[in-house]
Amino acid sequence: MKVLVWGLGYVGTVVSACLSELGHEVIGIDVDPEKVEKFNRGLSPIKEPNVDELITKGIEQGRLRAVVRGKKHVAWADISLICVGTPSAPDGSPVLDYIYSVAQEIGLGLQESSKYHVIVLRSTVFAGVTRHRLIPLLEKYSQGKAGLDFGVAINPEFLRETTAVKDFFEPPQTIIGQLDSPSGDCLEQLYQGVDAPIHRIAIEEAEVLKVVNNAFHALKVGFANEIGRLCDPIDVDSRKVMDLLCADTKLNISSKYLKPGFAFGGSCLPKDVRSLVFHARDIGENLPIMESIMISNMQHIEAARLKIHDLGVRSIAVLGLSFKAGTDDLRESPILSLINLCWKDGLKVLVYDPDVQMDQILGSNRRYLELQLPQIYQIIRSSLDEVLNECEGVVLSQDRLEFTEAIHNLKKVPHILNLTNWQTVVSKSPSFEKVKVSL
Repeated sequence: MKVLVWGLGYVGTVVSACLSELGHEVIGIDVDPEKVEKFNRGLSPIKEPNVDELITKGIEQGRLRAVVRGKKHVAWADISLICVGTPSAPDGSPVLDYIYSVAQEIGLGLQESSKYHVIVLRSTVFAGVTRHRLIPLLEKYSQGKAGLDFGVAINPEFLRETTAVKDFFEPPQTIIGQLDSPSGDCLEQLYQGVDAPIHRIAIEEAEVLKVVNNAFHALKVGFANEIGRLCDPIDVDSRKVMDLLCADTKLNISSKYLKPGFAFGGSCLPKDVRSLVFHARDIGENLPIMESIMISNMQHIEAARLKIHDLGVRSIAVLGLSFKAGTDDLRESPILSLINLCWKDGLKVLVYDPDVQMDQILGSNRRYLELQLPQIYQIIRSSLDEVLNECEGVVLSQDRLEFTEAIHNLKKVPHILNLTNWQTVVSKSPSFEKVKVSL
């Protein structure tokens, strides 16, 4: 393929060299003439292992070169990769001026092109930039229509400095956020020869994925460092602790707990987070990540309360009382707090949980429930059908087949907030298909 790479910074330089190695014809574009001159001498404008050799090879074989202006080359190329920087402004917002400038030049170049040219954004942006900023600019300057006269996609990069070439050729996955199928097809063709699973998703999902990845990496670094600060004053080997934490690939280093859902609860997580924070403060250590965990958890309960009000109903059936299905342990179950909030807001609330039978709950568990929900005897029901038939909305707090089957069998589909996957379904017709997909 014939490829334009806009921007010869870190990402653009590596991508240009590696695409040339795959056999594509590549022109790198940068407004800095010194970068372009150095690139064309076979020297990388950035320091990165193996890139000089790839640039030299590409130039010698006639597949790679660099220019200062790219507009006249748009008609020649099949695809443009925008790899310019998006630095932070003082308020934390990204500066998108470089993207806008490139979009203008590509758009003007498209006026002279008869090809279905695909513009791919590799720069890191937040959701909405491609659809609401980049595409309108391309349409304005090209006088064409995205998806009809040219294609658009976003292809976030996950290159790490010092291992970028290896990361390019051996990525864990290739992400294609496509405007339409032809755009995705073109980008998939570009990566033939790279052995990695390809995921074709919505543009906005691809935009968010990149910043979420980096935020998660930052969180992991910060978490491990806080463990180091906690363990050091008490003469505990923090590296041994973290080595063994990472050795658990069933729960710790896995997809477990990494799906959007409802707040955590139970007898262990809240208690042990508080204990860790308490003991850190007791030895004079400040652990802001750990301290924010319980705050975030409470805010998630409040967010669920607002989602319930968004349903626009006056009565709700809450299905599930304990913090997870299969137990009657109600200690720190977050759904109890949510029920209380909705009750105080004036909503009619009925609850059902097959594991929670009031005549069988004993001791501290019973006392805890009565303390947290003094109104429990008024609102609890022994029949699933009873709570569903009396309410306009349903709040699912547990993933149980019997719950979803009962909802599907109703004559009228209720408004539903499924806390187990953080999804809302507002019924507008008696059709069950929308509910089945979301549940």
